[in-house]
Amino acid sequence: MAPKTKVGVIGAGGIFWAYAEGCRGFDILDLAAVADIDMARAEAKAQEFGIPRACSVDEVLADPEIEIVINLTVPAVHAEVSQAILAAGKHAYSEKPLAVDRAEGQRLLEFAAARGLRIGGAPDTFLGGGHQTCRKLIDDGWIGKPVAGVAFVAGRGPEAWHPNPDFFYKRGGGPLFDMGVYYITALVNLLGPVREVRGVAKASFPERIAGSPEQRGRRIAVEIPTHVTALLEFANGAVITFISSFDVWANHLPAIEIYGSEGSLSVPDPNGFGGPVQLFRPENDGWCELPLTHNPHVQRGIGVADMASALRSGRPHRASGALAYHVLDVMQSIGEAAASGGVVKPASTCDRPAPLPLGVRQGEIGD
Repeated sequence: MAPKTKVGVIGAGGIFWAYAEGCRGFDILDLAAVADIDMARAEAKAQEFGIPRACSVDEVLADPEIEIVINLTVPAVHAEVSQAILAAGKHAYSEKPLAVDRAEGQRLLEFAAARGLRIGGAPDTFLGGGHQTCRKLIDDGWIGKPVAGVAFVAGRGPEAWHPNPDFFYKRGGGPLFDMGVYYITALVNLLGPVREVRGVAKASFPERIAGSPEQRGRRIAVEIPTHVTALLEFANGAVITFISSFDVWANHLPAIEIYGSEGSLSVPDPNGFGGPVQLFRPENDGWCELPLTHNPHVQRGIGVADMASALRSGRPHRASGALAYHVLDVMQSIGEAAASGGVVKPASTCDRPAPLPLGVRQGEIGD
């Protein structure tokens, strides 16, 4: 067996468990250390998940055996922490978003390139079986030319249950940067880069009330829009109507649907890795659910595993810095279009990430 890639994690907060569980599912990864500004929290997570070391951030960055560091800090410091990882000579993989604005994101890409290092970022759910199946259906022409579509993520916000919800309502949070990022990433995987955007955004309520046992009743000031509507025109000509909201009690909206010249495709929730996938073609009697062509049982961490595999083979990694930066650019462009009432053309572009190969066994990526 080839040697594993040693991985460290900075940040032992709420999303840590998903990466710990997901990374251990890949043969190529060895989760070697976890660091947090709260050492007691790092020690608790190391014990809970059987990770060899809990240590300080400086110790993770100084460890010569660790090749990739996963950045699970809060959005406001994603760019700062990722830059420190790169400055230590390690490849960086960041939770979403890559940064809170495109200037920070661009500096990260340039900093990594100057040092010959890789940077990547969440979400990696587009590498799950559901979205890879949809990608294959589109690439193989089952709906013809994609011409339009819709994408919706609408809920009431996380303050009712999250133990520390403040950052969701500050710069780098909100429904667009916290949840919409999954949907835009999934759409870029399916359709390619975004050419221009229009938008409307508002903060419907000036404050939120925390509901978790630790925070119940505390008022949270809202500093960002909590309902965002956007029209995204892709470089391939497809036009997607997109709503991202923390202001909706309930809805019957689909996650994503893509409408093509020869049929329609119902795409699963991009916050997960599985199905269902449904296809409509005019010769069929209604929608039909299709078996998945790729593994639905992967978890968060597949993007890290793919980066590790790509480092060995020399190919581009799929959850790349270029993809994460383009999605960040699109999200900031939506905000600018909403503020101006006009059309904004994102300055960036990116390639569609390569689809995963078929027939890869559990625990591997396949090149």
